[in-house]
Order: sequence, then C-alpha cells, then structure tokens
Amino acid sequence: MSNLVLAGGGHAHMVALSRIHELVSRGHRVTVIGPSPHHYYSGMGPGMLGGTYSPEDIRFDTRGVTEKNGGTFVCDRVERIDPGRHSVHLASGEKVSYDVLSCNLGSHVPRSLVVEDSGGIYTVKPIEKLMEARQRVLDIISRKKATIVVAGGGPAASEVAGNIHYLAAGSGQRMPTIHMCAGTAFMARFPEKVRRRVHRSLTGRGIAIDETAFVQTIRTGAVTLESGRSIEADLIFLALGVIPSPVFETSGLPVGPDRGLRVNAFLQSTAHPEIFGGGDCIYFEPHPLDKVGVYAVRQNPVLYANLLASLEGKPLLPFDPGGDYLLIFNLGHRTGVLKKRGLIMEGRLPFLLKDYIDRRFMTKFQRLEA
Repeated sequence: MSNLVLAGGGHAHMVALSRIHELVSRGHRVTVIGPSPHHYYSGMGPGMLGGTYSPEDIRFDTRGVTEKNGGTFVCDRVERIDPGRHSVHLASGEKVSYDVLSCNLGSHVPRSLVVEDSGGIYTVKPIEKLMEARQRVLDIISRKKATIVVAGGGPAASEVAGNIHYLAAGSGQRMPTIHMCAGTAFMARFPEKVRRRVHRSLTGRGIAIDETAFVQTIRTGAVTLESGRSIEADLIFLALGVIPSPVFETSGLPVGPDRGLRVNAFLQSTAHPEIFGGGDCIYFEPHPLDKVGVYAVRQNPVLYANLLASLEGKPLLPFDPGGDYLLIFNLGHRTGVLKKRGLIMEGRLPFLLKDYIDRRFMTKFQRLEA
C-alpha cells in the first residue's frame, strides 16, 4: 500500500480530494493535512468581507470530504519537509510519512513592514481573518467616524477597499474614510484602460488613492510612507502582494526566484520526483505563472493524474497553462471590472459573471459534502 499525502486543501487539490475514494479503492492510503477543517476560496474573500457572501458560501469541508471518502485528515500546519526520509514535519511535532507528496500550501502576505502589532492590522490572507475583520469594521463604524487604511495598490487592495465601502454603506452606520496607500503607481502591472476603470470606480465613491510614496512601516494605529508622511488609522489592511509558503526554502528544496517550489512541466519537483505541487506555492519552471486562481484550477486534473501515475509507476502528463485568462475584479456594490484579451468592461455585468462562475465552482465541490 502506497501513502499519498496532500499538504493543503486548496484549489489545485480539489480534483484529488474529490477522487479520494478512487485512490483508496486502488489500494492507496490518502492523508490530507490542513491548518483548518475548511478551505476558504480566496476569489470570494473580498465578497465575504463586503457581505455579498456568508462564510458558508465560500468554504469547502476538507475534513468531512476526506474522511467520508476513506482518507485521513490531520488538522495541523506543515513546518518542514524531509525529502531524504520522505516525511512531513508538522507544527505539533508529529511526522507524516509519504511515498508521494503533493503540496498546495498557498501563499501569504509578508508582514516585514509591520514593526508593532497590538491589534487592528489584518492581512488579506488567510481568508479566515477577513471574517474577524468584517466584524471589527462594523463595530468601529457603529461608534465613530473611522479611518481605514489599505496598504497596497493592486487587485487585492482594490477589492478590499471597494468591499469595505460596500459593507459600510449597507450597515446604515457612519461611512469611514478609506485610504489606499498604493505606492507610486496604482494597479501598475495592468493596462491603462483597466487601471483607469478601477481607479474611477473607487474614487467615485470617495475612496482616496495615494500614489505619492511606498509604505515604509506599519504599526497599530498608523501607516508611515517613505516620504515621511504618517497616516493615522483605526484599522489597517495589508494587501502588499503575496509570496509562496516558506516551507520549501526552509526544507532545502529547490525553489524559484519567488521562493516557490520549483517544478517541471509535470508539476513535479525538479530534484525530488516523488514531490508534486500546484497553485500559488509553486514556481513553474517552463513558464512562470501569475499568482491567480485560474492556474490552480487548470492544474487540478493534471495534478491528480500525475499523482495517480506516480503511485502506480505510469507515465506523467505535462501541464499546459493555456492562453489568456478571464480576469474580473469584485469592487463592491455588486460591480466589477473585467479583462479578457482586448475586451475591458466595467459595471454590473462583470460582477454578475464573476458571481456565477465562483458560485458554480464552489457548488461543484460543496456537493461532495452531501
């Protein structure tokens, strides 16, 4: 009997999770490791913050599906991988052995600029933190005219700022001052037409977008820019980009420039053929990929096929990232901005399309819980 370990229950492991019963019926043991019994879909996180979705709408019962289908779920955090001994070391001190390991450990927002945190500072990942943040926003605006700072000037920062505004508008409480610290170029990596539409949507609601300087330090109650300017804040949201899990670098595994697990065309570690990975935590050596959920979704069937092939000594399939992808930003108030090749659109329709796609994706996998 071979041991398959799935480290993380994210988007790239959804097909593997749905096929655990098949793996078990073929004589394999399956263990899933995750820091929470549920996996929250990051693409719907800002919508949950704004009140469009409930936590139940955007989560998948990883533990329930694993155990229902004959696997073992371990609620713990992966600290290190020992490829020489084929073992995964957990935060609890436990070790889990594997014959084949697949990593979908996601990414996190770096906190290197945070010099003091006594509360009131939230990162946009993990998504679970946005549930707590949502209640904090409502509590504060019920008591005072608050200032909320969003540190960052990319898509995540824009979605968070827009959905905080939507949350406040629907609460009937005081509208907070929302201030985005966007560095020196808001939405810098996107075409001007996209940047202009997102900028117009947010500033049209009174959200301030500061493009004068990068954030230098963050502490509870204040954000300081490199220009020396300090902005006082009741709540601060960090959306300064994401980096892959540090587990691979800590473990001495080959990593890419972004410190993600370096994998080949088969989503397989370039140094350890029994280790695979998908989603935000990998560096795809043939063609570096953007940190967007669409690639994790596209990797799903190939990753599952290669895990099964590796367990049974069969040929692997290469992963083709595909062409341009649909990109839709949820900017709150049930509006969005859409980009697909040369098509750019803003307003209600992009949101409705994103809402349909996201709900369909979640419903597909939530059905496994029934």
